[in-house]
Amino acid sequence: MGALYIRRGTPIDPVVAGAGQEHGIRPGTENVASVVGLGAACALAAANLGADAERIGHLHDQLWSELAAMIPGIVRLGDPAHALPNTLSISVPGTRGLDVLAICPAIAASTGSACHTGDIEPSAVLVAMGVNAEMAAGAIRLSLGRHTTPDQVSASATAITAAAGTLTA
Repeated sequence: MGALYIRRGTPIDPVVAGAGQEHGIRPGTENVASVVGLGAACALAAANLGADAERIGHLHDQLWSELAAMIPGIVRLGDPAHALPNTLSISVPGTRGLDVLAICPAIAASTGSACHTGDIEPSAVLVAMGVNAEMAAGAIRLSLGRHTTPDQVSASATAITAAAGTLTA
């Protein structure tokens, strides 16, 4: 379930061909239970947005501080002043993000690159930011959520540090 806001006058093609529900944009009957669930989730998010963003921002800062203290040469990708509070993008020089995360299976994260048949292509976003190929290869994108705890942040920093140490030793 999701929501899409379309400004009046904005042309949009149907996602799926069929009947004319929703002004011809999509066929089918609305999933009422999911619509209600989406509404409840939006209300919950709106009620807690400020407090969650502040708490997650502190966890974000904790994660960066711990990683920066433990991993020599680690690089923070992106402008900290304009970063989302829940996302930290880093690069560990001399490693591939894919390899770091393979050693840390308990950490759910993304490398910021796509691997197709063994070829590693840097993220188009990182390339557009001017990140060089080596830094892009070492990129790891870590996300924090409303249920993330300080202990989980520390455990993740420790695991990433150990993995990076294994790969750069």
